[in-house]
Amino acid sequence: MLYLVATPIGNLEDITYRALRILNEVDIIACEDTRNTQKLLSHFEIKNKKLISYHEHNEENSSNKLLEYLHDGLDVALVSDAGLPCISDPGYILVKKCRQQNIKVIALPGANAGLTALISSGIESYNYSFYGFLPRKKSELELRLKSILEQNTTSIIYESPHRIRNVVEVLSELESQRIISIARELTKMYEQIETDSVENILLKFDAEQIKLKGEFVLIISPSQIVEEKISNEKLLLEVVSLVETGMKNSEAIKTVAKKYNISKREVYNLYHEKY
Repeated sequence: MLYLVATPIGNLEDITYRALRILNEVDIIACEDTRNTQKLLSHFEIKNKKLISYHEHNEENSSNKLLEYLHDGLDVALVSDAGLPCISDPGYILVKKCRQQNIKVIALPGANAGLTALISSGIESYNYSFYGFLPRKKSELELRLKSILEQNTTSIIYESPHRIRNVVEVLSELESQRIISIARELTKMYEQIETDSVENILLKFDAEQIKLKGEFVLIISPSQIVEEKISNEKLLLEVVSLVETGMKNSEAIKTVAKKYNISKREVYNLYHEKY
């Protein structure tokens, strides 16, 4: 059986009783960094465990090796260095293969940086999208952020201390008054959560009120732009107005459809039902 075990994202007290029991009971523990996992096991006095390295660079080969152990009837726990496996961390390939080969997979809930930052941000948390890490190249980063800013859901993003300020700078160029939240060192002694406009967050970076240390979670509030619902009557009126200026019916229909980003066929049917 494969167990997906959540580990603390900072404060070791956030591990669950169930996680500790499973880590004690399994035959093998697959982990991103065996040194980090060994420190966790030593802290909770979990001894004599076989650790296998499982990270993004060896995920395919390690998955096949772990599948052999699972088919032999051994129990395996998969952990990441912090938080939930498979969330911006390795694990998806192994879980997929286990499902395909009818090996039971059990996920143990626990700490997650993205959701911890979200619920403490003061930003709307009923509807949200998780993006993980954003592209490094500036042109790709700008395109992704433009798309995110258009969404009517809250966005959750992970970023390193070396790149977070750059991401906020690009946000500032796009929409400086959007409300965002910056969270770092979550659950640790120096935990910091700042919710403010992009412009003010950037000023806090400049004043070193937000230190560039620790892993960061960026929360972006949803777009407040509400798309207008265009009535059939208005669509028809615009088509007729264009036709009256001398434009061909087909061209007028195409123009109105493109303007409101709707199907040309829909506008065509409306127009020909009426005229």
